[in-house]
Amino acid sequence: MKKLIFVFIAVLVIGFISCNKDDVTPIEFTTNPTPTDEAFVKTIEFPSGDSLMITADHFHVNNSKPIIVLCHQAGYSRGEYLEIADSLNRLGFNCLAIDQRSGGSVNGVNNETRTKAIAAGLAISFTDAKQDIVAAISWAKAYYGKNVILWGSSYSAAHSLVISNENADVEQVLVFSPGEFLAGTNVEASVTGLNKPAFLTSSKTEATDVTDFYNVITSTDKVQFIPTGSGVHGAKALWSSQSDQAEYWVAVKAFLGV
Repeated sequence: MKKLIFVFIAVLVIGFISCNKDDVTPIEFTTNPTPTDEAFVKTIEFPSGDSLMITADHFHVNNSKPIIVLCHQAGYSRGEYLEIADSLNRLGFNCLAIDQRSGGSVNGVNNETRTKAIAAGLAISFTDAKQDIVAAISWAKAYYGKNVILWGSSYSAAHSLVISNENADVEQVLVFSPGEFLAGTNVEASVTGLNKPAFLTSSKTEATDVTDFYNVITSTDKVQFIPTGSGVHGAKALWSSQSDQAEYWVAVKAFLGV
């Protein structure tokens, strides 16, 4: 895949919605770049619910392909997905890897959303980042005209499960090492009754806690993958540098049907 081309695309919206961080309303985007059938990788911007501009890497394959919104773990950035998004592109998925306002740097990629949030005096807790994920879902839905696959890592995995149970624009969810990471939110209670295809995984030592979430999901299409090896925390389990990455990829591809 070509190296990232840092092109910023300003996205217009009718209006910004003032979001309560515990009750986030999807943004309706009315003007978007016109999708093409030509594959590209671009760095873009679009607004979160409080008008903060979110930085994201857009890995586009084809208009007709599914779209996955990729959300990083604590202390990280969209750089968590440089290698993963490339692999998902090759499997036939468009990807949008975002910088949430709660994060840092990884794989040489700085979290630009966090930098902008700090400069604006905005809070950057795990909970505050929920609106960034919701805005990314809205952008992807508007761009492709279809529901999205939501993918979370660590604290964003917890958000992804909760949002999937609230947001009709999410059609299925994959989470890596979810936990009770969100202040003021009982994740297990918020996920109870989730009736969408769901893939849950973690390191081996985290599996018991993840099973608590798995058990309250009512979908008949749900998977909890527990590695035979020790595994690692978060979506970096899929990095080629991880010794157990192959078995994680087998499980992910089986769930996605590729």
